[in-house]
Amino acid sequence: MVALRLPLENAKNRKLLGLGLALLLAAGGAVLVAQIEGDRGIPPIASNGDFEIRGIEVNVSGDNPEDARMNGWREAQRKAWAKLWESNGSGGAAPGLDDSTIESMVSAVVVEREQVGPRRYIATLGVIFDRARTGERLGMTGARARSAPLLVIPVLYQGGVATVFETRTPWQKAWAEYRTGNSAIDYVRPTGAGSDSLLLTAGQLDRRSRNWWRMILDEFGASDVIMPIARLEREFPGGPVKSTFTARYGPDNRFLGSFTLTAKNEGEVPKMMEQAIGQLDRIFTQALADGTLKPDPTLNMVTQIDQALIDETMQKLGPAPVAIQAEPVGDEPGAVTATPSAAATSTFTVQFTTSDAAAVDAGMAAVRGVAGVKSASSTSIAIGGTSVMRVTYAGELDALAAALRAQGWRVTVGAGALSIRK
Repeated sequence: MVALRLPLENAKNRKLLGLGLALLLAAGGAVLVAQIEGDRGIPPIASNGDFEIRGIEVNVSGDNPEDARMNGWREAQRKAWAKLWESNGSGGAAPGLDDSTIESMVSAVVVEREQVGPRRYIATLGVIFDRARTGERLGMTGARARSAPLLVIPVLYQGGVATVFETRTPWQKAWAEYRTGNSAIDYVRPTGAGSDSLLLTAGQLDRRSRNWWRMILDEFGASDVIMPIARLEREFPGGPVKSTFTARYGPDNRFLGSFTLTAKNEGEVPKMMEQAIGQLDRIFTQALADGTLKPDPTLNMVTQIDQALIDETMQKLGPAPVAIQAEPVGDEPGAVTATPSAAATSTFTVQFTTSDAAAVDAGMAAVRGVAGVKSASSTSIAIGGTSVMRVTYAGELDALAAALRAQGWRVTVGAGALSIRK
């Protein structure tokens, strides 16, 4: 930091000092705004479960450019059908199908690279097969088991800096373009725009607070988290790029597997990352099959109840006293009858302002600390705005409001809902 030392008795210097401080404050505000603004975020492609075969190379000729292209696409579809049959372990050679039958199963052809000449077509293509029309020929029937929804935090290390969604990176782009429909893993891929760059950072991997992890997972509708990590090392500009890819999972950042790939130059990095995601998917799928990759029970919002312990405690306490409520019987003004009273359990919505993560924890802790609250789970987290939780309470809404007011909260009562703030 540069120290400004100016004689304050000079009026001109005092003005210069004030102008300098104003510029520093303005710059600080711009930095804060820049943390969430800017051109960032890549929406993931839709994953509808179709089969995709990529990297099909063709080199064909035709009577004209259009005829050559159509011949190339037909050849790519035939090669993709044979590769799809082999990749699904159907066994033996792929059944011979005519071009019209294969074309009826194809929903799209993706052009990765192409060169079109007067009578020549050279290209690298991807072929997407419709699952409904192709699955029966592959012997795939019925529903397919998938994992619980898993939040993906793709971390990229390069140049000594760890990046997730702060800027657009080739690692985030590769995950956004990956078709997850063929995988047994239910990937939840954030877009990276807006507040995603603040919530999901490389520092999040070192957090162990279950409360904070539950807030993050609830925000994205996930049950647990996986961390595919890419570490790029460049030997010299324009030269080979050596990369180490690691699969980790869970709030405790546990290790699953690792491998190394090398790209010949910068232009081969996207293709290398695409290949790496395929290998990482196999690591995660194998961990799912082994029973390793399953939701962490400490992230479960539902309280586990030991019914045997409850019964034992109730036996020690003996019969519960019966509350007597006076009610008139018939026309006799003094007659009463004994009726048991029990507090009804209801579910309410509670809104609370959350300027930061600490405010989220404080609001959740305050509501859970109220006597009679059976459960309190977040349904929407908005850092810097208003978050929402769902509360199950044994009592009336007014009683819950009174208990929160006793803690120092300002409470507004609505129809089946409360709004609280400090």
